[in-house]
Amino acid sequence: MGVLDGFAGRIIAGLDQGLTAHRAALRAERIGIVTRVSAGIAEVEGLSELTADELIAFPGGLMGAATDITEARAGVIVFGPAEELEVGAEARRTGRVIDVPVGHALLGRVVDALGQPLDGGGPLRADARWPVERPAPGILDRAPVEVPLQTGIKAIDAAIPIGRGQRELIIGDRQTGKTAIALSAILSHQAGRPGRAGPAARPGLCIYCAVGQRAAAVARVIDTLRHEGALARTVVVVAGSEDAPGLQFIAPYAATSIAEWFMARGEDVLIVYDDLTRHARAYRELSLLLRRPPGREAYPGDIFYIHSRLLERATRLRPHLGGGSLTALPVIETQAQNISAYIPTNLISITDGQVYLSPELFEKGQLPAIDIGKSVSRVGAKAQLPAYRAVAGDLRLSFAQFEELEVFSRFGTRLDEDTRLKLARGRLVRAALRQREDERPAPPEQIAVLMAATRGMLDELPPERMHEAEQAIAAAVRQRAGLACRRIEDGEEFTEGDREALIQAARAALAHLETGEGGDGDA
Repeated sequence: MGVLDGFAGRIIAGLDQGLTAHRAALRAERIGIVTRVSAGIAEVEGLSELTADELIAFPGGLMGAATDITEARAGVIVFGPAEELEVGAEARRTGRVIDVPVGHALLGRVVDALGQPLDGGGPLRADARWPVERPAPGILDRAPVEVPLQTGIKAIDAAIPIGRGQRELIIGDRQTGKTAIALSAILSHQAGRPGRAGPAARPGLCIYCAVGQRAAAVARVIDTLRHEGALARTVVVVAGSEDAPGLQFIAPYAATSIAEWFMARGEDVLIVYDDLTRHARAYRELSLLLRRPPGREAYPGDIFYIHSRLLERATRLRPHLGGGSLTALPVIETQAQNISAYIPTNLISITDGQVYLSPELFEKGQLPAIDIGKSVSRVGAKAQLPAYRAVAGDLRLSFAQFEELEVFSRFGTRLDEDTRLKLARGRLVRAALRQREDERPAPPEQIAVLMAATRGMLDELPPERMHEAEQAIAAAVRQRAGLACRRIEDGEEFTEGDREALIQAARAALAHLETGEGGDGDA
């Protein structure tokens, strides 16, 4: 017994020593209580000293962001099914603002607005986490927009050019091809122009942000990117129509933070917001549930601010900051071509131009259905490849004259020969601007075709043979005008010799086409 007593005594002494050395640290925590729950919104009381956009944790892993903060209560935007919350549930501060993972690990992945994987590809190993709300670069940090962003679409690259660092709105009614325009820009931007010199040829990275889109539509976009081999250089951020309004609201900001991380490292990033109409509707829903005073069309008074602070983050940085760029292509849907509605007018005033898609042109089979007369780029012309300027003026002039004459010709008036010639040439120019969704011709090929159309070289060609002629001209340009092609794609000055080389190649192609020999004969 003495041995056992001694052993027990040593154990007890050791426990006493451990307890004496341990000083329990008490931590006070303020826990809030949910007092009201509605669709996407929770009202919380009992949490003081909250900061704006601070993350709030609810039971079951549900998160939200504090907004409309007062001393007594806070409105919380819930990032998930708010119906899972009950009145009386606990709400805890996290000390964090809304943030997302950033880094190279996100390339090729599909994530939600909080950066959580949706593609079954396993967890993300992010380089860091950045807040979704970040200040826009200052004026002195911004460089002029001087580098072209090629979309592969003739009507845009020639007449409505976009520069890297620009904000260009894509606007049109439902089902007019807005997403197809954005996809073509993504595919052209991430591919670059292999073998060519200069910053305009450098491939870039892309962010596709789907807001309020149907799951089937998002799946088609992802499938296209994967099929074209572009998904590896693209991040897809999804807040679908079935997701909570809070997730739809923060998705564009989260996607922009992901893009800014790459821009800060010198990358040229293209981001597509598809679309901001649904984003505005999600914010309107949240604002009405938060009992904010409604304004025009029931939107809150700060709807302009939420979009301007988003799009102002798109820019080109100065060389000492890495020289990266963030180009924004926001998509917006109009109702019955009403571009004077509240949200369209707001975004037109915020952006640097717009690409307008016409339902009438779409119904006529003019794809892409871009209305050149209503479209404009306020910045891109400064960044346009010099060769495009040789055809842009003639293209816009001839097309404007054609559209005006076409309206008068509908009255059945007697037309003179000159007017009939302009109408016929205008129809050929319009046919030359058509292109298939999977076609993205190189700049020299685009310029040669448009030059041939505006100079009357295709006047005798039936419009139904235009696609055949384009293929022939493209092949001839590649074979016969190699030096001019390299100079054009390198952004060098467009000389009279380059112009003549393209014209001669186009003439040779058309001559072969007329004789039925094809357009790719030897020089």
